[in-house]
Amino acid sequence: MNRKIISGCVLMLAWVSAGAQETFSPERIEQGATNYSQNCAACHGPRMSDPQGAFDLRTFPSDQKSRFVNSVTNGKNSMPPWGGLFSADDIEALWAYVMAGGNR
Repeated sequence: MNRKIISGCVLMLAWVSAGAQETFSPERIEQGATNYSQNCAACHGPRMSDPQGAFDLRTFPSDQKSRFVNSVTNGKNSMPPWGGLFSADDIEALWAYVMAGGNR
């Protein structure tokens, strides 16, 4: 009986996790792409990957949104803080663009 309960809980958690993935409108991704190209591409590369540049954003874990928001807002290592320039909406759009893998 315990095995059935555990199996049910595992399946439920897998279903909830799969359903928890964010979806973004094409407009939101495009807004993020615009912000990215104007402010981020110089360091992170035009498609989020520059072998000579900063962190490869294509590999950013989708379950670490708060880390992304914190890094963009407050800066990290050699990345300056962008919280004074970007609104919360701008950062959400950047997140959408990064999670879309740089596709617009």
